Amino acid sequence: MNKVVAIAKFEILQIARNRFSIVALGALLLAILVSILVASMEFSVKADAFKAYADALIASGKQPQDPGTQLFPLQLTRGGIEYLEIIGALFAIVIGYSSIAREKQRGTMWLIFTRPVASSDLYLGKLAALSLLWFAFSFIAMGLSLVTAVAAGHAQISGLEMAKTLVVVFAAWVYLTLWSALAMGLASIFKNAASALVVAIALWLLVALVIPQIGDTMDPDNQVPGGLFKSLQIAKPDETAVLANFAGYNNVRDALEVSSVTKHFERVAFGFLGIKDNYNQQSFSFVWNGLLANTISLYIFALGTIAFGYFTTKPKTLIRTSK
Repeated sequence: MNKVVAIAKFEILQIARNRFSIVALGALLLAILVSILVASMEFSVKADAFKAYADALIASGKQPQDPGTQLFPLQLTRGGIEYLEIIGALFAIVIGYSSIAREKQRGTMWLIFTRPVASSDLYLGKLAALSLLWFAFSFIAMGLSLVTAVAAGHAQISGLEMAKTLVVVFAAWVYLTLWSALAMGLASIFKNAASALVVAIALWLLVALVIPQIGDTMDPDNQVPGGLFKSLQIAKPDETAVLANFAGYNNVRDALEVSSVTKHFERVAFGFLGIKDNYNQQSFSFVWNGLLANTISLYIFALGTIAFGYFTTKPKTLIRTSK
């Protein structure tokens, strides 16, 4: 355990000294906060416009029919979550890949294994450092997101919303860590470090961009702004009856989405943050039960990538370099 802790401390120092890591994570955090700030300001403009409209109606002796748009502060984080699930995953790959490739390219891997250090110590130490990094980043990003929503949108955060946000923090932590673990495993088994990075980015493109986009495109309710069924004023029971006639089509679409860990993370995050209307303002148990399958799938993917990294990060593969 002492060796794992020592390796983790050293890896944290390496990350802190890496300008790319600092600049990249800082830029990602800034992008998340700007997206929430813009969403908050947009809501404020709409709220002020409605207030002026309502005041004018009341002054003329009429009563506004619409009670006004409510501010659901957690929904303002949608843009930040989308940045995290796509750009964050890419940065997790690059940083995880660098933790192994750096040692192989410098030739220090040979020196490490002249010491009484097991390959499992090396992997677990580096993974612990990266895991700590992603937990801190997820916590800070979501914490500052709530502060921004409160400051710019004049929103109030309830205890229930805080609890739901913590679930998303843990989901983001697991999601980013699994991408780093995958990149570490690929960097271990490839002789050529560049090949490992290419394969990792190709998987990122497929899992984080291509498959979710195909799934969204195949969803008929996404083809019209605000939802096809809502625009046609179709009731929920009728909507279910219509979709029942396309069970095979929906099964194919669901199978595609299930194969993407990004989609599982998105569903968990969007559900607990109330971005999906059917989970908005619902109890914690209702949201948890509705998203339990996605939560379990996310953790299964994480365990799979961690196991992949553990069994591939061995001296036989780590000391191989391209000539």
